[in-house]
Amino acid sequence: MGDKLLDTAQIINGMAVMISFFVGYRYAIKRGESKASDEGAEAATGSTTTKEAAVTDKNYGGFNENFKMVLVVRNDLKMGKGKIAAQCGHGAVGAYQKAVTRIPRLLRAWENCGCAKIAVRVESEAELVAIKNAAERQQLNTCLIRDAGRTQIEPNSKTVLAVGPAAAVDIDRVTGHLKLL
Repeated sequence: MGDKLLDTAQIINGMAVMISFFVGYRYAIKRGESKASDEGAEAATGSTTTKEAAVTDKNYGGFNENFKMVLVVRNDLKMGKGKIAAQCGHGAVGAYQKAVTRIPRLLRAWENCGCAKIAVRVESEAELVAIKNAAERQQLNTCLIRDAGRTQIEPNSKTVLAVGPAAAVDIDRVTGHLKLL
């Protein structure tokens, strides 16, 4: 290597890395465009379900959207931190399992954006049910968790509502006013 600041091998390796990056970036952009046109064709031919068509219309396959899942926790039950964590885990898994069959494209978009999950609180069962009803009116994926009652709280208590995954703007219409847990 001697006195040279950069030798030929280093320059070639650096150029190869840059070229690979730009080729990959162009591929990702082109793939997103082709998915959008494929989904548009499916919607035009009517080969998707109503919910799938709604997802297609919003082009959830692109990189311009922000996606999340919101976990709405009942604060009035005074659950311990571990209990809240377990109930939120049940809610996230339940919502994911429903999304696999109901909204697979939206689920993939959420996964590609990092699987964001936000925990917020409500102060009563009535408020939790109202959020669930509002989410369902907006055709958002939901999963309501009821506790078995073996540890801290009464059996069949509604503890957590998972909303999403969905576009953040859609979820915020229903849960945006709630405070973080």
